[in-house]
Amino acid sequence: MEATTVAPDFGGLRDLTVSELLGAARQRRSVVQRGEADLLAIAYEWAVAHPADPDGWNAASFHHPLGEEPISGDGTPRVAEFCIPELGAALGISTDAAKKLIGHAIEMVHRLPRVWRRVQSGTVPVWRAKQVAEATIHCDPALTPEAMAWIDAQVAPFLEKVGRAQMERIVAQAIELYGLAAQEPPLDEDNDGRYVHIHTPIGPFAGSMHLEAEVSNADGHDLAQALSAGAAAIKAGGSTASLDVRRSMALGELARQQTSLDLAGANTVPTSDDVGAGSAGSVDTAAGTAAGTTGSACEPVQRKARRVDLHLHFTAEVQPDGTTGISPIGFLENGQKLALLSQVRSWVRGTHTEVRILPVIDLNEHITTSRYEPTDRLRRQVILRDRTCVFPWCTRPARSCDLDHVEPFDHDAIGEDRPPPGSTATHNLAPLCRSHHRLKTHTGWRLTSPTSGVFEWTSPHGQRFRRDRHGTQDLTQGPDGEPPPAPSPPRPRV
Repeated sequence: MEATTVAPDFGGLRDLTVSELLGAARQRRSVVQRGEADLLAIAYEWAVAHPADPDGWNAASFHHPLGEEPISGDGTPRVAEFCIPELGAALGISTDAAKKLIGHAIEMVHRLPRVWRRVQSGTVPVWRAKQVAEATIHCDPALTPEAMAWIDAQVAPFLEKVGRAQMERIVAQAIELYGLAAQEPPLDEDNDGRYVHIHTPIGPFAGSMHLEAEVSNADGHDLAQALSAGAAAIKAGGSTASLDVRRSMALGELARQQTSLDLAGANTVPTSDDVGAGSAGSVDTAAGTAAGTTGSACEPVQRKARRVDLHLHFTAEVQPDGTTGISPIGFLENGQKLALLSQVRSWVRGTHTEVRILPVIDLNEHITTSRYEPTDRLRRQVILRDRTCVFPWCTRPARSCDLDHVEPFDHDAIGEDRPPPGSTATHNLAPLCRSHHRLKTHTGWRLTSPTSGVFEWTSPHGQRFRRDRHGTQDLTQGPDGEPPPAPSPPRPRV
């Protein structure tokens, strides 16, 4: 029988004429813009109600490897860090997204007042105003009040038309106009514009990455010669791939074979976390290691090639003929991407690839230990079970999170020869990113776990959320005592 698709009728919209549909679209757009403008105003009032301490020790900021960055521009009031997750949870967004929302609102009110008035009129898309605020908040060098006033006057009348590239030009004009540009250091051997950018692949099945570089003439010629020689060797080995593909393959071979100077004098191979195993095990592919040699006191020490771990998870499933096989689609933790089994086969066929397959971990097994720190096996099990930080709407990978005891561990129990409450066990561990770990420890948020892998949060203002491996569910009751409506499931195709 031929399958047909039943078109849903969204609240009687199928009965509208074409002209009526256009009118409904305009009306809904106006409602959305008004609602988004109201959310910005709510975010600002929430910030006003939760100021940071005068010395700023608890001020919200974005955390980066090289330091911290405030959520709004110079001279704006700071906001208490721990108030932000509750607003984010209420809006169904991550804490970082809530920081951005609050930061944009503060930036507009205090440094872009003309833009703020236009947004609150409900006549322009809010995303355009956020684009302006984002450009001014993170501008380097920091913009002075005079420069901000000039930008505000330039942008506000034409906010509907300002794009990202035009905004960059306006900010650059302000920097030049008000003499904010820092004196460029003279170019020398160590500061001549060279760089290498490795771009994160886009798309669920991205099997390649984009590299962009500026190198010296000597390095460029050497690299071109090495890639040409490598491509020729690959062709001589029987490859029929194009020259560009073979040059790309040769670049990978250079990376795997490269040894580097060990200035610290340690002839060791860097270690990495064990690779978790999925329901059918996981594959850890690592670059092979070149033999390390130790020279004399006057010679540099060569280090073994660095090992790279890729955390891959593929699930066993029953095939139509009754046999058990591996799913052709798996999950690559590095970059949160999907991976094809065929891609992995091509990776492990590499000459310098070392493959480790770790034992299968049963996610339903109850693992426990008497000590405070979880065992490696227990850690891998919890990471695989939850995959991300278990705070509402957070998406930080569990592998980079702390494993926190839901019920606190009693360190005195072992010395007193009694069973410790808050045991280190499967059902009592939750991966929490550092920010939400601190939130649970130092604020009024309460966490319980009714069953293994299910976490229920209660905020200081009584909001309730359930988090499991499928996502976050809002359990907060409305003014009428009813919980919020559950998301509608996808309509089945008939």
